[in-house]
Amino acid sequence: MSKISVRAFSISIDGFGAGPRQSKDNPLGVGGLTLHEWAFATRTFRRMFGQEGGSTGVDEDFAARSFENVGAWIIGRNMFGPVRGSWPDDTWKGWWGENPPYHVPVYVLTHHARNPIVMQGETTFYFVTDGVRAAVERAKTSAGGKDVRVGGGVATIQEFLHAGLVDELHLAISPVLLGSGERLFAGLDMVTLGYRCSEHATGEKATHVVLRR
Repeated sequence: MSKISVRAFSISIDGFGAGPRQSKDNPLGVGGLTLHEWAFATRTFRRMFGQEGGSTGVDEDFAARSFENVGAWIIGRNMFGPVRGSWPDDTWKGWWGENPPYHVPVYVLTHHARNPIVMQGETTFYFVTDGVRAAVERAKTSAGGKDVRVGGGVATIQEFLHAGLVDELHLAISPVLLGSGERLFAGLDMVTLGYRCSEHATGEKATHVVLRR
């Protein structure tokens, strides 16, 4: 049965999933890149970008797991790109170049319609204007029984959690403090929403926690 999961989502010790002042030149906000240093070091991440080597410990195990059995993704518009409002043209095709690391259909939540974008490596971006539940239904259909991975950013994950749509949430807690930015659990009562910690492990550069309903 297809699950809706958030995987390998990095947060700081003080709970921020992105730093302040996000921009095209600084898409993760000030200090946000440091949240993901654990992932950058793994063999899985390096292979995604055609590099050799990488760590093979606990961090790598969780990085590899994050891509297992994924048949479709859902991401927020901010994760797709910095463009705001109506699409001025079709030039922006994401942060990742011509061959994004997804290799499955990706559903982008937006208020502004846009035609699908077919990329190299079997990634196609679809733009969903009628909300998260519609995105879930389309993603599940595309996934063909595999899991649907919700990729973020913070506001998108919060919306899915509030709606009770996330079956499993894997957080990688990086040993950094951001002080400000987008706090993942702001306004959320995870206990009332039914989540419990089902797994935790200490990696080389992050602490991994899995929450399930």
